[in-house]
Amino acid sequence: MASPMMLARTALRPQARRMVNSTQWVRSLGRRFRPEPEPQPDKSNLALRILTGVLAGGLVAGAAMAAYPMLTGGNKKEPMKVELIFQEPRKRSMSAEESRDQLSPQHVQVKHSWEHPGVYAWGSNVGKVVAPDSNELVIKTPRRISYFDDQVLRDLKLDRNFGAAIDEKGNLVQWGVGFDKDHYTPTVTLKGKDLVKLDISRDRIIGLASNGEVYSIPVAAADQRAGQKETTASPSSLWFSQAPVNYRPLTPKNLRWGEKIVDVRSGLEHCLMLTSNGRVFSAAASSEDFPSKGQLGVPGLTWTNRPAGPYDQPHEVTGLSGSKIKEIAAGDYHSLALDTEGRVYAFGDNSFGQLGFENDTEHPYVDSPRPVPINKLYQGTNLRPKVTYIAAGGPNSFFTVDARAFQGQLGGDGSSAQGQIVPVKDLGRVNVETWACGEGIHGTLGNGKWTHVSVCPTKVKALSNLFEFDEATNQVVPIRLSRMSIGSNHACAVMDNFTCVDSPLNGNVKSDTDTNFGADVLWWGGNEHYQLGTGKRNNVNTPSYIVPLDTPARRGPGHGHGHENRLVQREGESNRFQLTPRKTVKLDGGKGRSVSVEQRAECGRDVSAVYSAA
Repeated sequence: MASPMMLARTALRPQARRMVNSTQWVRSLGRRFRPEPEPQPDKSNLALRILTGVLAGGLVAGAAMAAYPMLTGGNKKEPMKVELIFQEPRKRSMSAEESRDQLSPQHVQVKHSWEHPGVYAWGSNVGKVVAPDSNELVIKTPRRISYFDDQVLRDLKLDRNFGAAIDEKGNLVQWGVGFDKDHYTPTVTLKGKDLVKLDISRDRIIGLASNGEVYSIPVAAADQRAGQKETTASPSSLWFSQAPVNYRPLTPKNLRWGEKIVDVRSGLEHCLMLTSNGRVFSAAASSEDFPSKGQLGVPGLTWTNRPAGPYDQPHEVTGLSGSKIKEIAAGDYHSLALDTEGRVYAFGDNSFGQLGFENDTEHPYVDSPRPVPINKLYQGTNLRPKVTYIAAGGPNSFFTVDARAFQGQLGGDGSSAQGQIVPVKDLGRVNVETWACGEGIHGTLGNGKWTHVSVCPTKVKALSNLFEFDEATNQVVPIRLSRMSIGSNHACAVMDNFTCVDSPLNGNVKSDTDTNFGADVLWWGGNEHYQLGTGKRNNVNTPSYIVPLDTPARRGPGHGHGHENRLVQREGESNRFQLTPRKTVKLDGGKGRSVSVEQRAECGRDVSAVYSAA
């Protein structure tokens, strides 16, 4: 049994160790250990110690500041002087309209488009199409074609070698070296047909008249003068006369009672015709080559087994007979059709995946309509897609989709299954998205990538899931695409954003802060010939804005019809070009005739244009 002395030493050893030095041992084996009391600090010296520390720290800091210039070589930097720049007061406006001009560059764009309509073009000028009066090979930025100054057109299409337009009276206007090598300035060719719409192939113009008649007109003036010409009756008499231009009628023969052609689209070798009943017809549209890549939508049809009769006779696309088609589109060698249920059908060349499904290298052509599997793009989501718009050009296709949220999960075949629960507030929400497929080596897909062949459609993020606040309904609404134009390797998209064209040009109906503004338009793709209008030559793989077009300013010699070719770009401002939406206005600053007009954009083969459309 341990003695009391040993127990006391054991119990108190930790306390003893805290009180002595680490190298010291307690040696109290013969008597009971009693710890000495801890020494108390001297309170009288505490204040003196604190004051001494403060003084010492101050002396050290002062010495460091005094020695800093010597240690750094004596380089003393003056503190940076901040200069306050005040915005200059805005010039006092003489009228409310002048105040709007100073406030908004977009308002100026809208006003100029009304006062002096016309055609602006840029890109390749090897065919004297963009600038017929210039020897420049390329036009880097938008420039007016003086012939069309103060004109409103029904339609316009451009190729790098020829141009075609329909004037306000429905007459066909042509120009470019592809039209006439010696007289390539704009010339009225086909008259009296009341044309309302046109498209172009490699060497022919497909024109649609107001009565539904379709005409195929040669591009070259020499071909128009040669060959057998149609004989027609004069609308004002019983006499028959020979047409001055050689053309071929393309109107289908087996239309039903009251049915007529309402739209035409053309590729390089073929054209599509849409009827008022939702039927689709196709026909050869080139004098050089017969469509042989399935783009006519007639299985097995070739030059050798074509039916008796004209080589360009229309054929009904019977593979679409079970659907009512509301829109058609044509690329160089492929075709698209959109029905009223939001389903897309594609046929023709699929070498670059432009039909919306993976290319089969052994069978690159599809000669009958095939559904584009849009549902697969939303498989596994709670969004049900419906295609609302289609566009095509070159080896590319585009689809605009309304994807609506629903309670469930979408299967690849469009069926619904149990999926993640969607909040009630999100049910019915619409996401508007744009998808692209085909060749993207020039950036034409607009998806930010440079891809040669598409495996499936890819989303164009810059044109998808856009929203704006609608003051009329007090809610956020999606921004859709109004229309697209697809060239051989570049494209543009016009947005259906909120616009305003109600502010008067004169008068005090509204305040001087109420301004007009138009629809956003974006450009992307190949830019080898400056066809994007950026003034630079680099390709662009995402939709981008360009600066505004020129402005009518000076009148007199050297300025054409009184329009100055310069960009509207005020110093220190960064504004973008917008298209003016439709509005009935009086031309020439409110002094001319009344006309309903809007601006449209067109992309052709290495060229682009913006024109005032009736």
